Amino acid sequence: MKTFIHALLLTGAFAISTGALTSNALALDKPAGDTILTITGHVTKTNSSKAATFDMAMLEKLDGRKATMETPWTTGKTEFSGPYLRAVLAAAGASGKKLIVKALNDYASEVPFEDAEKLDTILAVRMNGDEMSVREKGPVFLIYPFDKDHSLYNEKYFSRSVWQIKEIEVVE
Repeated sequence: MKTFIHALLLTGAFAISTGALTSNALALDKPAGDTILTITGHVTKTNSSKAATFDMAMLEKLDGRKATMETPWTTGKTEFSGPYLRAVLAAAGASGKKLIVKALNDYASEVPFEDAEKLDTILAVRMNGDEMSVREKGPVFLIYPFDKDHSLYNEKYFSRSVWQIKEIEVVE
């Protein structure tokens, strides 16, 4: 019995030290501003009912990049900046095989999870330094690294480049 109690105490201490028994260890801070992006589905770090929600400040604190490129949706070279898609997914504790990226107008595109892992895709929240309004394809626009890899400049990746994103559902 003494060995059983000792083992139980050690297991409990391990669970507490790894955060397994505290829901706050798996939580994100709540957005202080308006929520502009929600990650649903297979996520482990949440800050609302089974979802990870982000405001602009939360997104801009994540690792990202600034890139200048030509796109089919803009005229001339345009600068986009925002967090890497992989950084947002990591912040939400997301894992899966695919992403369903949903726009404000209910348009949705299926994006392989590996596009976030292997490509420097960003969730652009700024265009030419300014926050993107809905009229300007904001508040969030999935941008592929067309500036780094011209072979991505084709219809396959254009169809995955959703703008006016409101939600990303992570699917196993």
